[in-house]
Amino acid sequence: MDVNAIIIMTGLCVAAYLLGAAPSGLILVKMTTRKDLRKVGSGNIGATNARRAGGWPIGIATLICDVLKGAIPVALAGWMMGSGPGGITRDLWMAAAALCAFFGHLFPVYLKFKTGGKGVATAAGCFAVLSPAGLGLAVTAFVLVAGFSRRVSAGSLAAAAVLPIGVAWFEGPYIIFGCALIISVMVVQRHQANIRRLLMGIEPPLFP
Repeated sequence: MDVNAIIIMTGLCVAAYLLGAAPSGLILVKMTTRKDLRKVGSGNIGATNARRAGGWPIGIATLICDVLKGAIPVALAGWMMGSGPGGITRDLWMAAAALCAFFGHLFPVYLKFKTGGKGVATAAGCFAVLSPAGLGLAVTAFVLVAGFSRRVSAGSLAAAAVLPIGVAWFEGPYIIFGCALIISVMVVQRHQANIRRLLMGIEPPLFP
C-alpha cells in the first residue's frame, strides 16, 4: 500500500468520524419540534429518545440516519480497497472506518464530545457491511429480547452480547472480530444507567 493510498484512507477515517458525529436525532427533533433532544426524556440523542420527543416518524428517520452514518464510510473503505480478497489490509481499513464512525457518534465533536448517543444503530450500519450474517444474529437477539421485555435497552444489550459471537462464527477474521468486541463493550458501557433501571424494574417500556 503506497503513501497516497494511506493518506486517502486516513482522510476517509477522519470523514467517517465527522459523519458519525453528526447528531441526527438532535437536528431532526430541533427542525420539527424546536425541542432540544438533550433536555427531553433520557436526554440521549438516539432514535428511541427522538421517537419520544418527535413521534414515530422522527424516531424512524433518526434510526435510518444513524444506521447510514455507520454503513456509508465502511462501504466506501471496502470499495476503495477493491472488491477482491484484500486480506488483512482491507479488513483493517474497513474496521478502522467502522470504529471512527462509531466513536464519532459516541463522542461528537459538534457537541464538544459530550451527550453522544449509545451507538447501537451506527454499529448496526457498520456491521451491515462488515458482517451481514453476524448482524443478522444480533438483530434476531434484539427482536426476541426487546419483544419479550418491551425494553429497547434490554434488546440492545442482548444484541451487543451476541454480535461478537456471530461475527466470529460467520466471518472469522480476527480484525473484524476485534472491532465487534470493542463496539459491543462500548455499547454495554453506554447502557450503564439503563442496566441499573432494568435491575430496579423502572426502565420505561417501548409501549407504555
